[in-house]
Amino acid sequence: MFFGPLLWIALIAAIIFLVAYAARGQGGEWPARLSRSTPLEILKERYARGEIDKKEFEEIKRTLEK
Repeated sequence: MFFGPLLWIALIAAIIFLVAYAARGQGGEWPARLSRSTPLEILKERYARGEIDKKEFEEIKRTLEK
């Protein structure tokens, strides 16, 4: 009789832990969308992914540095 409520508490705690673990990206850092990236960091990421070419990168970089 004592183990019934204790089992439910352990089950709820395990579920909360698993949800938090999954939200953190399997134990890594928080997802990028939650981090505070600077505009220049975002620009560098876009260039690295090939979303923009070197000319666009340089133009936007000059604009950001003003």
